[in-house]
Amino acid sequence: MTLAIIGTGNIGRRLASHLTEGGVDILLAGRDLDETRSQAVELGAHATAVTVDEAIERADILILAVWFDTIRELVATYGDRLVGKIIVDPSNPIAPDGQGGFVKTIGPDESSGELLAALLPEGARLVKAFGTLSAESLDTAARRTPELAVGFYATDDEGAGSAVAQLISAAGFDPVHAGGIDASIRLEVFGDLHEFGALGRPVNRAEAEAALPRLAAR
Repeated sequence: MTLAIIGTGNIGRRLASHLTEGGVDILLAGRDLDETRSQAVELGAHATAVTVDEAIERADILILAVWFDTIRELVATYGDRLVGKIIVDPSNPIAPDGQGGFVKTIGPDESSGELLAALLPEGARLVKAFGTLSAESLDTAARRTPELAVGFYATDDEGAGSAVAQLISAAGFDPVHAGGIDASIRLEVFGDLHEFGALGRPVNRAEAEAALPRLAAR
């Protein structure tokens, strides 16, 4: 399947680097096509710079590595063109709180994953993934030895989950299914499976599997 990453910031750039290093061909799209082309050249032969419109048209899997408000704009703009595609949401709906920290931009009991699920057209296949680590850890924990760091994902679609799990592996992480889209809040900032939540750091598979039922019961 054809993969596109929309977004060339902290998360998109790192994911593009890890995935191309893992031998995955990607389409890379951003607001500034010249900057996107420059990044694609640095990434090498596995990366091709395209417009956002072309990424939407050509890709079977779309990683939306942009702010949640931008994801909402993309869904509103492209609508039914997303039907049948696997949509990967790594977003964390947060903003600076003015005191050196962050605050959620949605309700305390809401998740961007579940909100996005309600916005997507019927037939789009949503997976929450690539958002449980900080940009720094996403950079440094990839292909960690001797034990890989876990990349959690959540989805209600088994086939889409399997495809994204392969991408998590190609990016240098160990994929662990955390549940359905209703588990998205656990994978977002302040959630118990996020690096900045109860786990506090990237974890290996044994630690992740031990934490899943224990933390869910709290």
